[in-house]
Formats: sequence, structure tokens, C-alpha cells
Amino acid sequence: MTTWQYMRRLVAWKRVEFLWNALAWGVFHLIPLAYGLLVKGIFDALSKGESAGANAWTLLAILATAYASRQAAFLCGFRLFSRYYLSVEAFLRRNLLDYLMRARGSRVLPESPSESVSRFRDDVNDIAAYSESWIDFGGFVLYGVAAIGLLLYTDALIATLVSTPLLGMTLVMRRLSPVIRSYRRRMREATARVTGFIGEAFAAAQAVKVAGQEESVTAHFRTLGDERRKRALADVLLTEMIRGVNNGLVYVGIGLVLTLAAAKLRSGTFTVGDLALFIQLLPRVTSVLTFVGDVMAQHRRVKVATDRMERLLVDAPPGQIMDPRPIELTGPMPRYVPEAREGEPLETVEVRNLTFRYPASEAGVSNINFQLRRGDFVVITGRIGSGKTTLLRVLQGLLPNNSGEVLWNGRVVEDPATFFTPPHSSYTAQVPRLFSESLRDNVLFGEPAEDRLAPAMDLAAMGPDLAALENGLDTLVGTRGVKLSGGQIQRASAARMFARGADLLIFDDLSSALDVATEQQLWESLFREREATCLVVSHRRLALRRATKVLLMSQGSIAGQGRLGELIESSAEMRRLWEEEEEEEGRGPGNGAPSTPAR
Repeated sequence: MTTWQYMRRLVAWKRVEFLWNALAWGVFHLIPLAYGLLVKGIFDALSKGESAGANAWTLLAILATAYASRQAAFLCGFRLFSRYYLSVEAFLRRNLLDYLMRARGSRVLPESPSESVSRFRDDVNDIAAYSESWIDFGGFVLYGVAAIGLLLYTDALIATLVSTPLLGMTLVMRRLSPVIRSYRRRMREATARVTGFIGEAFAAAQAVKVAGQEESVTAHFRTLGDERRKRALADVLLTEMIRGVNNGLVYVGIGLVLTLAAAKLRSGTFTVGDLALFIQLLPRVTSVLTFVGDVMAQHRRVKVATDRMERLLVDAPPGQIMDPRPIELTGPMPRYVPEAREGEPLETVEVRNLTFRYPASEAGVSNINFQLRRGDFVVITGRIGSGKTTLLRVLQGLLPNNSGEVLWNGRVVEDPATFFTPPHSSYTAQVPRLFSESLRDNVLFGEPAEDRLAPAMDLAAMGPDLAALENGLDTLVGTRGVKLSGGQIQRASAARMFARGADLLIFDDLSSALDVATEQQLWESLFREREATCLVVSHRRLALRRATKVLLMSQGSIAGQGRLGELIESSAEMRRLWEEEEEEEGRGPGNGAPSTPAR
């Protein structure tokens, strides 16, 4: 979509409010025309020596009334515009966030989270500022046309000589528009790199400190900051240079008026009032032409903003950021009510020929085929890089599959990213994400489900930990759960999953941060309290022994599947993995497990 099409849809979203704003600000911009005519009349009356009571003083009173009227128009316009401007910003941000959170398919951001934030801030601000220009455009242009008409009527020669360089500057602005767009894009890209690096640096602060690389990280940040400073300076300098030239032309124009009017004043063909009219209107005419030039530059910048926002939404249909649904900014805050979803109880899940390749890479998974039934405990195992996590993500639609299909109870799942959520399934990722909120909020995620909280914490073996935390469930866990241990973070994420009451539980290496005893307690609690169907990535012997089926991954494919004992007998790779894990875990008395599994 073009910038014009985007703006037409934005205006149509709240057409009545836009028109009221345009009317209020149109009156505000047109009132100064009366200033020039009144000032002309006052000076003409005084220069002729006429009675002030009937002429100049009356005109002064009218001029004061005009000034007061303009201030009243400004107050009215400001109240209307502030509401409209904030509505536009909230509207754009709501549409961006809504599509990222609720659209079909996978939502893999093309940039880092920190870079994406700049779309919500800088690019939205550019579009909102451009909508302000559309509101002002009618009043400014009408003023400019009327003012130039008055100047031409008063003295065509002087008006033409004064207006020509101003119109020429407007044409130059149009030619410079591609350069302005290029400078703005470069500045935005540099800003995105800075914000992205800030986010990554905070996330990896501990790794940087352990490696002792504070100076090199700071040096890189300084390099990115210098690059952004240079590009921002070029962008601002070009804009301000153009504006400065436009403003300078005002004084050139006034000088021309004074020079050309001198001879005409002596001959009587040009009055003092005419001179006052020119001096009164000329700066405003220049402001109108400067405004037109700025609008041309803004038009190019908004194209950069819409392109960046479309890139953030990846596969969104054209114009998604202008989705015209209403948004309420006033009144009581509506109470959050979770959206009720009808789930289809799990009987079978079948994966057929599922394939995914990362862009510009051979890594991924290919031709994955397996089936699980209600009550199964299926374990996916294999070496690092064999495709275990990728398989789980493609299965759930978190990565878009290149081919293949997933069937739930024999029916193809058309949109896995939407389908594989509660009540159908719940997922604990390999690196769980916690918010800087209380443990309670991290488990419940805002749902009114206090009755499910305690059972979920017990299933996740979090009882002893709650007693040790300073405020129990109300303990603030800090950014990314920094106040919790790795095992506590994983078990808190498991509790979040248990609280959803989903049929299929998907764990990605849950036991990597748990000791053997805690993991055993978690599985025993889970299977004692409910009929669980699990799909688990794990290398632990404890999980492998419980498995009703083991999927052995190697180089993105399933190298073998079946019962653990069958795979150890038939697969040399499985035997090596089992022996390596046995050496890692040791044979202490706490393990309580034989070295060879039963079939």
C-alpha cells in the first residue's frame, strides 16, 4: 500500500473527529488574514490624519477581538487534537501488538525485541505527526492562497518578485524528498542497532562479566552510538538547513518589499497600509510554504515508517496496521475475562512427513513421522544439534513448516500456532521466560484460577521452595526470574503449564536444571494426580525409562523409534547415549536404578 492509501484509511477510521479537528484548526490558521487587513486599515487611517475614533481605534478594537478569537480557537483545537492524536497512537500500537499476539501461524519477530520496540515508538510517532499535518493542511493552504491573492491584488509586481523564490524553494524540497527518505531510513536503522544491542547486553550481563569483556562491549556500544549520532546529525542537519533557508527567505522578501516600495510610497501608488499588509502577511506565507515542504518530507518519512512496520508483521495482509476496529481510551477499565475456548479431547496426535529448514541453511528437521496416543509418555532424545527443539517448535507452529502435516484425532491441524495452546496443549520451553512480577502472576498469567494454583505448584515440586521464598507466591522474581535458581525457573514454568489444564504437555529438556531426585518427584506427582499425555525432550535415564516410546533424533531426522530396550539393542547411537548419560549421572545410591533398562 502507498502512503496515501495508509493515510486515507487512517482518516476514515475516525472521520468525524478528523473533520472537527480540521475545522477548528482551519479557523485558527485563517484568522490571521484578518490581522493583515485590519493592520492595513489602521495604518492607512492614521497616515491620512483621519479621526481615530471612527477609524483607527475601531479597527484596533476589532484587531484585539480577532486576537482573542484566535486564542479561543487554539484552546478548542488543542482539546480536540490532543484526544485525536493520542487515539491515533494507541490505535496503531494496538493493531501492531494485536496481530503479533493473535494472528494465525507463527510469530517469529524479524528483529530483536529491542529493535521491535522502536517500531512501536518512533515509527508510530512519525505516522501520528503526519496525521497532524493532514489536519493543518486545509487551513494552511487556504490561508496561503488567500494571502498571496491579497498581495497580488495590492501590488502584483512586488508580490510576484517576493513569492517566486519561495515557490522555487518548494520545488527544490520536492526534489530533495528521496534524499530525506534515505537519511531517515539510515538513522532509524542505526537507532535499531543501538536499542537491539542494549537489550542483548542487559540479557547477557552475567556472561559479559564472567568473561571480563566489559571494555570491549562498551567499546562496541560506543561505536554503534557514534554511528547513530552521525546519521541522526545528517538527518536533522538536512531538515534544519532547509527550514533555515526557508526562514531566511522571509527576511530577503521583507528587504525586497522595503526596497521596491520606497519609490511607490513617494509617488503615492503604495500606501503605508499596503506596506504593513506585506510585512504582516509575508512571514506567514513563508511559513505556509515551509509547511508544504515539511509535509513533502514527512510523506517520505512515513513511507519508511510503514515499510518498517510491515516488515515487523512479516506475513500480515496489506493495511493490517490500519485495521479500523474501535478503541476506547476513556471510561472505566474493562475487567479482564479470559477468552473461553472449546477444546477437543486428545485421542491421538499424528505427525506426517514434517519438514522445516532454516533460511539459508541445511539445518532443521526433515520427514518426521510418529504418533502418540492419550496417556503416552513420548521422549525425544539425541545429541546436541540433532533437531529436538526444532521438532517441538515446528510441531506447535512456532516455526513454519515447509511441508508435512500434524493431525489431531485424525483431522489436519490447519493453524498449529493457534491450535497447540490450552486447552489442547501447554509448552515449557528449553529456556523458560519469566516476567519481573510475582511468582503468582507468572504462574497464573492474569487468569482468575486461584483454585488451580496450589495443585499446579505441588505438581511442579515447588512446595519446599515456597517456604524458603521471602513472600511465598507473592515474591517478585526479578527480570527473567533472576531471583530464582535455574531449577526454580523451570519448575515455575512447569507450574504455569500445569495450571492451564491442557491435554498434551510438551516439555523441552525440563530436567536440564533439576537434580535426579527433584525430577523423579515431579514425574511421580504428575502421574499420580492426573492422566498425563506428555511429549518430552530429555536425555535423562529417569525419563527414558518411563517412556512408552523413544524417538532418537540424528541430523534432523528420526534415526529410530520404539521402546527404550528395543532401541538400545538395535541402535549403536542409542547405546552410546545411554552409556554416556550413565557415566554422567553416576551410580550413587540416590539414583536407585539398574544400568540396563527393561523392555
